[in-house]
Amino acid sequence: MISAKTAVSMRSITKTFPGVIANEDVDIDFQKGEIHALLGENGAGKSTLMNVLTGIYQQDAGDIYIDGEKTRFLMAADAISHGIGMVHQHFKLVKAFTVAQNIHMGWEKTPRWISTEYLVENTRNISRDFGLDVTPEARVGDLSVGAQQRVEILRVLARGAKVLIVDEPTAVLTPSETQNLFKVLRSLKESGSTIIFISHKLDEVLEISDRISILRRGKVVLTQDTAGMTTRQLANHMVGRDVIFERMDRHTPDTADQSEILKMENVSATYSTGATALDTINLSIKSSEILGIAGVAGNGQRTLSEVITGVAPCSDGNITIDGTAINNLRADAIAKLGVGHIPEDRLKSGFAGDLPVSSNAVLREYKNPPISQGIWFKDSAAINKAEIMVAEAEVSTPDVHTPLRNLSGGNQQKLIAKRECEISEKLLVAVYPMRGLDVGAVERLRAMIIERRDAGAAVVLISEELDELLELSDRIAVLYHGQIMGVLDVENATLEKIGLMMGGEALETETDHV
Repeated sequence: MISAKTAVSMRSITKTFPGVIANEDVDIDFQKGEIHALLGENGAGKSTLMNVLTGIYQQDAGDIYIDGEKTRFLMAADAISHGIGMVHQHFKLVKAFTVAQNIHMGWEKTPRWISTEYLVENTRNISRDFGLDVTPEARVGDLSVGAQQRVEILRVLARGAKVLIVDEPTAVLTPSETQNLFKVLRSLKESGSTIIFISHKLDEVLEISDRISILRRGKVVLTQDTAGMTTRQLANHMVGRDVIFERMDRHTPDTADQSEILKMENVSATYSTGATALDTINLSIKSSEILGIAGVAGNGQRTLSEVITGVAPCSDGNITIDGTAINNLRADAIAKLGVGHIPEDRLKSGFAGDLPVSSNAVLREYKNPPISQGIWFKDSAAINKAEIMVAEAEVSTPDVHTPLRNLSGGNQQKLIAKRECEISEKLLVAVYPMRGLDVGAVERLRAMIIERRDAGAAVVLISEELDELLELSDRIAVLYHGQIMGVLDVENATLEKIGLMMGGEALETETDHV
């Protein structure tokens, strides 16, 4: 018998893909008026299970009960009609449309005949009601990842879902935005809604959830009340072993052995709209050094990474890498100088999803021996190289012939990071490399970054996680509206100082050249 308090009951759910058992005989209940955290490593089966619940996938076996009634969703519209909504980790927005259009698109409450003014004003009201700031007139494709996340959350909340699934909802939010979101979730919970909260931020899970379920290799290994649980216990259950995050050794290299790797002098850049993205940036970073870049999403971080790596041009100023001017060089030429780039959006610019793991692993080196001999591509050499990279990066995949899009986000990220680290003899530019990853993947990614630093490379680490920057960086620069508000040695950096700079307050003794 299913309790009257149970909003969703999933019984013996099994879902398989070619070569992969994503969910195996899963039993799990979600109660009315609770925030239920769903945890697990990347690839543990969380997203697949939720895609079954939302009608995106159909289970191979098992049953779903909504309010005690057995049902089966053949499409996403069926789940929506039963009051189930999901905010996906990878957004389902139309980038060519405005924020207001995305909020109202496909919504039954949207009038058949409607003006732009109505869309904009109603979006402002929705934004205010839920405490999530958006710009209604903005085109979604021009927004930062953080702003797009807020639009996605608003779009689902506005439709009044009784069961709200949020997949990594705080991955791109600032601390204050996260607390505002938590207020919204608690309010929904108090009104009787069910919140399924998927996150790798274990501190947040302990703060916001009432119960926790953990998946490992497609099976539920734990369901327990949150009270009394610790982050260490959660991490150990997720990974199946002890996970130890020690503070990374911040060795002090011999300055006599350090050379200037990256130098940016009065660098400016614009967005496609003509608005200023970077405003007179002056930075310098030496070998065996990690420079952290802090800032609220959308303040020029992505453009900074792209002008360094040749993905985007700068409109003014000069950039050199190990003494070589790169202003007019293409991205592939800059990569040949020994520059690796872990991009912000791996789906858009990190890999070719339809190609196998082996091809993606050698994308940076496919023209070079032993992968190629003259005009001939040696598939066996690519496979051998990929198998070594997969093993060293601890990428979980059936084999290297599997299309990369079939891997979990964390395993995709580990492969991309390994590939870029392989070529980053001089410089590694890492943009939100640990965003949305589980504790095991974070552990591996952090180790990769430290390995590059210890090998003598310079590292530009862009992150919104201040604790992460404080642990890994030697110095931290703060971006605000495309300008450097100041640079701090990590020994002198505090959350308060960095927070003020992120809000636009420059250091009293701002350093123009780092």
